Amino acid sequence: MAIVVDIDVMLAKRKMSVGELAERVGITPANLAVLKNGRAKAVRFTTLAALCDVLECQPGDLLRWEAAGADAGG
Repeated sequence: MAIVVDIDVMLAKRKMSVGELAERVGITPANLAVLKNGRAKAVRFTTLAALCDVLECQPGDLLRWEAAGADAGG
């Protein structure tokens, strides 16, 4: 899949830990790690909305599409 998750970028910009974000969003740190590392098969809109609310960003700041074959490091 060519969807890249940039939660780590927003965490760095907001100087926030994964644990703090997970607590404020209401998901487990393990589930947030799965999403953050691009291993999730899906994300609920309610979770995406909560992430955007806590991180004060737009969905496009967290998710982006890369063409197949692009060197994404993974």
